[in-house]
Amino acid sequence: MVDKGVRNWLITGIALIYIMVAIGGITRLTDSGLSMVDWRPIMGSLPPLNQAEWQASFNAYKSSPEYIELNNHFTLSDYKGIFWWEFIHRSIGRLLGIVFIIPFIFFVARKRIKGNLLKWCLVILSLGALQGYLGWYMVESGLFNRPYVSQFRLAIHLSMAFTIISVIWWVLLMIQNKERNQSGGGIRALGLAFFALVCIQIIYGAFVAGLDAGLVHNTWPLMDGYFIHPASFGMDSLLANLTENKSGVQFVHRTLGIIVFVFGLFLFSRSRHAFTQTQKNALTTIAIVVILQFILGIATLLAGVPLLIAVLHQLGALTLLLASVRVIYYFKR
Repeated sequence: MVDKGVRNWLITGIALIYIMVAIGGITRLTDSGLSMVDWRPIMGSLPPLNQAEWQASFNAYKSSPEYIELNNHFTLSDYKGIFWWEFIHRSIGRLLGIVFIIPFIFFVARKRIKGNLLKWCLVILSLGALQGYLGWYMVESGLFNRPYVSQFRLAIHLSMAFTIISVIWWVLLMIQNKERNQSGGGIRALGLAFFALVCIQIIYGAFVAGLDAGLVHNTWPLMDGYFIHPASFGMDSLLANLTENKSGVQFVHRTLGIIVFVFGLFLFSRSRHAFTQTQKNALTTIAIVVILQFILGIATLLAGVPLLIAVLHQLGALTLLLASVRVIYYFKR
């Protein structure tokens, strides 16, 4: 029998991570991520409370490369505008820690979490602790020498968030669905391949965000009249063009978007091999989400990465990932 308290606890965690991802996207798009130049997991839980504390925080920001090279025209009022998004982002991270740790201790003490479920929950808590460090590891890359967050560290941080929510989602499916559904037509293997492809696409989405690569070639389906824009290979090595070149990274991301879209619809076409309505619903969800995500991706590009559409596109990627996890689960052997 499903423990409703444990189930609601996991659902709350998923909801908070969705909010965390949305706020993280806003923080990135408003260039707010480097506004807090120190990492105080406990003592940093309160914002500046008076004029003197605000001025001290602003003075600390003035020593950062971002202020020196990009924002030296900022006033204290301008600084507050970027401070709050990063502060909210970190605060939700702290809230997530509290929401997971305190109920976990309670449930374990009452023996409502034990056995295999206990192992899974310990994995979730460990990944959450690691994510806190990775958040600072990402921010730190923009506080010395260059006023930009590394797209590689951004990808690691985002991927970890998506990994944590995927594990929670898997555990939630596991405690709610005890039966094992029979796989048909090789759908589970296709689901695993689709999941891997979505993961790669998410990593490239982080590269696009980190490099502001969505602000170039804002046309579709061609890149300013080219299938592959000449600037995509403007760097010396292929690896650099695929990971550091704005045009090259955008080309990979938009190409993978088409592949994910086609693959998702192909996966849905295999629903005739599904044995249960639950399996068919999982494949139908893939089709719906992949279509919406494809439209959001094109809209984000054509509109020049507006805040609302870009955040919805990021949340769409998260939803598509969870939809693919659901397919893998329901087609277990």
